[in-house]
Amino acid sequence: MALAVIGASVGADPLLFSTVSLKIMVLLLFLIGLAERVVVLVVGGGGREHALCNALQRSPSCDAIFCAPGNAGISNSGDATCISDLDISDNSAVISFCRKWGVGLVVVGPEAPLVAGLANELVKAGIPTFGPSSEAAALEGSKNFMKQLCDKYGIPTAKYQTFTDPSAAKAYIKREGSPIVIKADGLAAGKGVIVAMTLEEAYEAVDSMLVKGTFGSAGCRVIIEEFLEGEEASFFALVDGENAMPLESAQDHKRVGENDTGPNTGGMGAYSPAPVLTKELESLVMESIIFPTVKGMSKEGCKFVGVLYAGLMIEKKSGLPKLIEYNVRFGDPECQVLMVRLESDLAQVLLAASRGELNNVSLKWSPGSAMVVVMASKGYPGSYKKGTVIRNVEEAELVAPQVKIFHAGTALDADSNYIATGGRVLGITSKGEDLAEARDRAYQAIEVINWPEGFFRRDIGWRALRK
Repeated sequence: MALAVIGASVGADPLLFSTVSLKIMVLLLFLIGLAERVVVLVVGGGGREHALCNALQRSPSCDAIFCAPGNAGISNSGDATCISDLDISDNSAVISFCRKWGVGLVVVGPEAPLVAGLANELVKAGIPTFGPSSEAAALEGSKNFMKQLCDKYGIPTAKYQTFTDPSAAKAYIKREGSPIVIKADGLAAGKGVIVAMTLEEAYEAVDSMLVKGTFGSAGCRVIIEEFLEGEEASFFALVDGENAMPLESAQDHKRVGENDTGPNTGGMGAYSPAPVLTKELESLVMESIIFPTVKGMSKEGCKFVGVLYAGLMIEKKSGLPKLIEYNVRFGDPECQVLMVRLESDLAQVLLAASRGELNNVSLKWSPGSAMVVVMASKGYPGSYKKGTVIRNVEEAELVAPQVKIFHAGTALDADSNYIATGGRVLGITSKGEDLAEARDRAYQAIEVINWPEGFFRRDIGWRALRK
């Protein structure tokens, strides 16, 4: 009866009705003791973490959200309370903070703290954590580990070999020919993959990693794999150790230049849903890639809890998916478009995953599409200038109610102006009834932003929009 009255009071706006009704239903569950309220700590300080904080802020069961270290945009938006002086590389300091403030869920955004074992220590301290152990994070931390798992459990991936000796690596490249792909084995901030179109480029990549040590210890071992031709797609699944649940589809643009040219980046934009990932293909990916990975990790004694982000290639010649790489956290910038479309209570979903209870969860997504366009500092992914002033960010968000700007690398100067502190700096995100509408709104918002030292791609979503 109460829901019917509220439905009448909000008129014909179904989105508002669904939001209000969700909050009332969760409140009723609190009152009868079937749901719990939770304080959440999000670890990280980029665009992905801003998107997670924003989704958690909309979660009816969230009492409070902290973000460490966070950034100026997260703090100013009111999406979370930023704890800039909490050292996230100090596991004991993070645990002490959680105990002091009654944190009931920790969501670890970036890969480095996961590989360093933050989730291990939090779980040992009895603090519910969404993110894999350091052993399970090796799926991203070591490409060689991931490839060996694929071999052992029959997961489709590109043909490859692993090398530590540059001469042997070059001999293999000469035998296989170009184009060919050279990857640093360890974490290299999204820059450790070289798609070499010529033998000379491939030899240079090997020397850069194995001889010059460009990527430090991350590049002391390289994986050389066949070049797969087709369309890339990002596939995300929530995993609770035994069960897995797909998220909505998304696709990003890795190359810095328009028409997908130039060097790889952490991602210059993304959109959801991705037409290339049909429901049939989603089922195939779950059966041939995600489920075997989850079962394989369990058999290896390192159950995976968190989000599996599978970088896929939908092969041109076969139309079938192959695994390019795994990331063990939400992709950035794909997380931004997924989080603005999520209508479920994110806190409860991630708590269920941390407790091995994903079977009790279902996800609700908004209809239509979402797009994020990344604004980056000129020079990225190479060297770039820091400290440049960005104006009119708040005004850009007023272009339409569906526009949200996520901050990836900003701080405030002495005059309270936003300044750029990183390569990728802002994620201008918008929803629309279709992808074209979402695109138009995002680019309209970008036109309002005054940042001469920034740049962006003007063709995000081109593959989907041409169809």
